[in-house]
Amino acid sequence: MKKIFILTGEPSGDKLASKVISKLQKNNPNIEYSCVGGTHLNSLGIKSVFDLKEITYIGFTSVFLNIFKIKNKINKTVEEIIKFNPDILFSVDSPDFTLRVAEKVKKLNNKIKTVHYVAPQVWVWREGRVKKFKKFLDHILLLFDFEKKYFDKENIPNTFVGHPLLEQEIKNKIDISNIVSSDKKIISLFCGSRLSEVNLLLPILIDFIKMMNAKFDNITFVFHATDENKKLISGKIKYTNVKNVEAISDENIKKQILDNSIFAVSKSGTVSLEICNAKVPSIIIYKMNFLNFLIVKMLVKIKYANIINIINNKEIIPELIQNECNAKEIYNSVVYFLKNQELMKKQIIECEETLTKIRSKTSSSDEASAVLTKFLIG
Repeated sequence: MKKIFILTGEPSGDKLASKVISKLQKNNPNIEYSCVGGTHLNSLGIKSVFDLKEITYIGFTSVFLNIFKIKNKINKTVEEIIKFNPDILFSVDSPDFTLRVAEKVKKLNNKIKTVHYVAPQVWVWREGRVKKFKKFLDHILLLFDFEKKYFDKENIPNTFVGHPLLEQEIKNKIDISNIVSSDKKIISLFCGSRLSEVNLLLPILIDFIKMMNAKFDNITFVFHATDENKKLISGKIKYTNVKNVEAISDENIKKQILDNSIFAVSKSGTVSLEICNAKVPSIIIYKMNFLNFLIVKMLVKIKYANIINIINNKEIIPELIQNECNAKEIYNSVVYFLKNQELMKKQIIECEETLTKIRSKTSSSDEASAVLTKFLIG
C-alpha cells in the first residue's frame, strides 16, 4: 500500500489539503495517510499526529518568542514522518514550518518524494529562497500562473494548478433562517484563523458592529470562525453584550451565509478569494504589532496586501492596514459602499475578471491530485 504524509501548518492549509486529498481518496482508495492537520483532514478520516494549534504562530516576534518550541515541533514532526516512511511528503503552505520539515526529511531519506502545494510568496520577499528549494523539493504546485517564472528560472519542476478555493462546489442548500431572519441583511466578518489574529481583530470588529447597530437595524453580522475559535468569538460577543451577531464554524453553513451576504469585512488572506468568488463586495483589514509591521515594511517589495490588488497593481478592494484598521475607518468604508451600489457592482466585475486569470482550466484539486498520482505510480 502506498503512503502519503500530509503536512500543514494552519487551518487554511488544512482546508486546501483536504480538497486535494478528498479527490485522491475517490480515485485511489488504497492509500494510507498520516498528517499534521486539523478538522478538515480529520473529517476525511486522517488523524493528525498532534494538534495543529501547537504550531500555528504568526508574526516575527511571536516566532522568536516561541523559537525553541517551534524547533522542537519541527524535529518531532520529522521523526513522525520518517517513522511513517511515506512515498510522498505532501506539504501545504506555511513554508517557514513545512519547508523546514521537508528539508530535514529529504536529508534523512532521499527516497521520499517531496511535493509542496502553495508556493512561498517569493514575489513578495526573499526571492533568493528559490535556489534553496531546488535541493529538497521534487515538485511545486502553483496557485498563480505568474509564479512559474520564478521556479522555471531555477529548473524546479512545477505545475500551475490554480486556486482550489475558486472551485464551484455544488452542495445541498441549507436553511439559515434559524441563524438570520429573512428580514435581515447579512454582513460576513472574517477575523482570521490564527489565535493571534483573532485577538487583535475581534475587539475592533465588535466596536465596528456597535457603530453599525446605532445606524442600521436591519443587518445581522456573522463571524466565520474555525471550530477552534468559535467558542472564543462567541464568548467575547456574549461578554460585550453586542446585538445582531452570530458566530458559525460549519463549512456548509458558512458558504450559504457568504453567498447570501451583501458585504464582507475580511482580514487579508486566501479567504478574500472565496469572498470574490461568491461575488460579494468587501474591504480588507489587517493589523500586527508595531515591531512586526516595521520589519515587514522593510522586507516586502509590493504595495498591497491582497492578491487581487497585487495582480492588478492597483487597489480594487480597499485595504485598511495597521493604523487605518480601526472601528471608525471600517465603519466609514462599509457605509460608503452600502450607499454606493454602483461601486459595489464595479468591484464585483473587476474581481471576477481577475479570478478568470487564476482559475485552472479544469479543477485545481483534480490537477494537484493528478501530480501526486504520477509520483505514486512512478
